[in-house]
Amino acid sequence: MSIAAALSTEAKSGPVGGPSQAPPARKARLGAYLLLLPGMTYLFVFFVLPIFALLATSLYVRVPGAELGVYEPAFRWQNYLESLGSYYPELFRSFGYALIATVAALLIGYPMAYVIAVRSRGKPLLQGLLLVLVIAPFFTSFILRTIAWKQILADESWVVASMKFLGILPPDGRLTATAFAVVCGLTYNFLPFMVLPIYANLERMDTRLVEAGGDLYANGPTTFARVTLPLSMPGIVAGTLLTFIPASGDYVNSSLLGNNATTMVGQAIDRRFLVTLDYPTAASLSAILMVIILALVLVYVRKAGTEELL
Repeated sequence: MSIAAALSTEAKSGPVGGPSQAPPARKARLGAYLLLLPGMTYLFVFFVLPIFALLATSLYVRVPGAELGVYEPAFRWQNYLESLGSYYPELFRSFGYALIATVAALLIGYPMAYVIAVRSRGKPLLQGLLLVLVIAPFFTSFILRTIAWKQILADESWVVASMKFLGILPPDGRLTATAFAVVCGLTYNFLPFMVLPIYANLERMDTRLVEAGGDLYANGPTTFARVTLPLSMPGIVAGTLLTFIPASGDYVNSSLLGNNATTMVGQAIDRRFLVTLDYPTAASLSAILMVIILALVLVYVRKAGTEELL
């Protein structure tokens, strides 16, 4: 056998006297799949299967003559039409409150993130302290934070007294059990979700680009509008999504800070599931809420020009 033929045979069958080995790329892919397996299993069991169960429940029909809460599988698509017809005010109100709270959180959170990421750069102690102040609310219960706002906006609080003294509120005016209180609670509770993505984006921003704007004779506001703000758009989009999505389905703030006229769709779903035991209506409302949020997110992200976030 010639030397060339021997080398060809060895290349096909592997090293002489040794076992055939898999290519390194195949091993790397197999390792990646094994690493993904626990997470994918978790998502399948606790996300995909519940979604399918929710969609199936939304089509159930009540068993005639049975006790409350007894339903049987069916394909009753009218559940969706009846849910929309009965609870469309709650849907509009939920998205309206969530939109106002998201805009308010952006107006409050962007300056906070800018100060932490840009103005405190090079001062690690100050930067760390400001970050702790932003994250500190997470150390207490969501419900306790909302109850605290109920005390802050109470009729006998200094906030209400000061607003009445300044003529902002009429003498018989109040802030609790109003839409204003609900929006305040939503804004406060979800403010960190707005600040942290914007901070992370500004922290990674190349400061040489800002310096280049100054070298080109742009003043501070112009440099911010033409350089800093466009570069921080991915953080703004991420922050608004992280704020708007949970705020749309929230029911704690509207339950503790609102009244019967400020009911959100989360409260309606909660009552249908746990009080009236109307599982098909609650499930169909949940499905409608998810579909609307998904559609709004897709449109918003594409309009914002950051499709890579999807």
